[in-house]
Amino acid sequence: MGTVARLLSAIAFGFLVGCAPSTSATVESNKEVVRRLIAAINNRDFDLLDELVAPDVVRHSQATAGVEVRSLEQFKEFLRQDLATFPDAQQQIHTIIGEGDKVALYLTLTGTQDGPAGPFPATGKEVVVQFLGIMRVEQGKVAEIWVEWDNLNILTQCRLTSVCSWRARVR
Repeated sequence: MGTVARLLSAIAFGFLVGCAPSTSATVESNKEVVRRLIAAINNRDFDLLDELVAPDVVRHSQATAGVEVRSLEQFKEFLRQDLATFPDAQQQIHTIIGEGDKVALYLTLTGTQDGPAGPFPATGKEVVVQFLGIMRVEQGKVAEIWVEWDNLNILTQCRLTSVCSWRARVR
């Protein structure tokens, strides 16, 4: 290889390496996508979800067994139903950690159960629930979501306390 060719090759390699996003920059941009997603949900800005969530997003959760989310439209519908139950729901991020294409979150949800939750009618009670989530970000959009929380905790705050009190009086 001639001197000019080696020089051009070195310049091209340096350009490619210099232009490639660093891993830490990618992780930080993934965390920012997730922060913006939580803010969009809190602000009920579902139009912004088109920018932040992949069209074929998949959501996994044992806490909502039987609920299938395999598209952006299904995700929006899930959020609408959730907000029908807890219309004033707000999520607060406490911890956000990123590695590679994944972002892990520890959050608190607060909201008032003003709508039915499955078979449970509205109670008007406020809940405060911590939960965990992991989101996989692909090409600047959330492509996969894993989320888990303690349903018994929610039921206790909304309804189960009155059921337990009733059982105690019957015995």
